[in-house]
Amino acid sequence: MWTATTVAHVVPFVGGAFALTLLAPILAPVSLVLLVHAWAIPELYAARGAKAVRPRDPRRDTSGEAERVAMGLLGDLLDHRARELQARTGVAVERGRLGVWVLGQAGALLVRPGGRRVNCYCVKVPDVSLPPSDRVAHLLLALRTDEAGFATVANLSFSGARRRVRRRLAPVAREALDVAAAEARASR
Repeated sequence: MWTATTVAHVVPFVGGAFALTLLAPILAPVSLVLLVHAWAIPELYAARGAKAVRPRDPRRDTSGEAERVAMGLLGDLLDHRARELQARTGVAVERGRLGVWVLGQAGALLVRPGGRRVNCYCVKVPDVSLPPSDRVAHLLLALRTDEAGFATVANLSFSGARRRVRRRLAPVAREALDVAAAEARASR
């Protein structure tokens, strides 16, 4: 449905651009503006989806006791490889029935089997006083409890090509998305 909605947004701009160019070639600059709009719509959705796994805010003190304890608890939930990845990137990777999940403090990315498509979900832990690793741990526990329910309750903010989301991610989160895509390809 997401792809159909995106197509419904993009096709009128592309069709209008070609129609204007055929009717009056002098309107080619206007056609280019329409094509830019057609390109920008999926890019804006991808940017919104990428915000789900924003890395730790460097302005917040993540060296404090609360974050250290939260990282320890989150580390207990993850295997060794995922723990190291989470320490480097601030996001956790978890394999599920629906695909491979990349969990950040404001949501999750679901890399579908095959590794080419990504669904981005925005979901927040309501307590703003929690350290970032604690937020990720809450989302991980919710995901493990009911994966299908998690995907149903969370707000779908983007569904599309992994490359679109990857370009919009912070460099540290790209590594986690690449690891998830490799796992998703291997699970096929």
